[in-house]
Amino acid sequence: MPPARFAPSITATTDKPTPVNLAQHSYFNLDGAGTIRDHILTIPAETYLPVDAGKIPTGEFRPVEGTPYDFRAGRRVGEGHDGVVDSYDHNFVVTREKTATPHTLARLASSKSGLALDVTSTEPGVQFYGGQMTKAKDPGLSGEIYSANSGLCLEAQLFPDAPNQKDFPDAILRPGETYRQETLFRFSRTG
Repeated sequence: MPPARFAPSITATTDKPTPVNLAQHSYFNLDGAGTIRDHILTIPAETYLPVDAGKIPTGEFRPVEGTPYDFRAGRRVGEGHDGVVDSYDHNFVVTREKTATPHTLARLASSKSGLALDVTSTEPGVQFYGGQMTKAKDPGLSGEIYSANSGLCLEAQLFPDAPNQKDFPDAILRPGETYRQETLFRFSRTG
């Protein structure tokens, strides 16, 4: 059976200069239910964007090495954290600019289900959100009520707050230009 794929293609045009930083916000749990804390996440980023108390990037490109944000070699999402994984809502810098062809942004895998998710995109960054604010009231497909860390998001995008950060790539779309984003979510078996 071939791998399952989800390939959103996003385009935008404008008649006036406007900030454009589009991302899709799907939640993933490769086990179908329960926590994502034991999922193995790999993000090939040397730096990430630290945020202030309002979750707005400070403008700094901070090295991931030696921090809880170092997913280069792949590790458990919950590794090094007690309780809820509440610190993940950051953009990881995989490249400094958009690319013409998709490149790897992230890989998520579960030894429990044997499933893996590979994310590739033309966007330079991936926003990793650990799902800490999830508070669903209605049951999901399995009948389970989803709570904090029941799913995570891997959002291909430009860098948040780019119009206000001089060292971030330009996120202003101008008349006559077309914004294009190609992202691929590829699901496969790990074993």
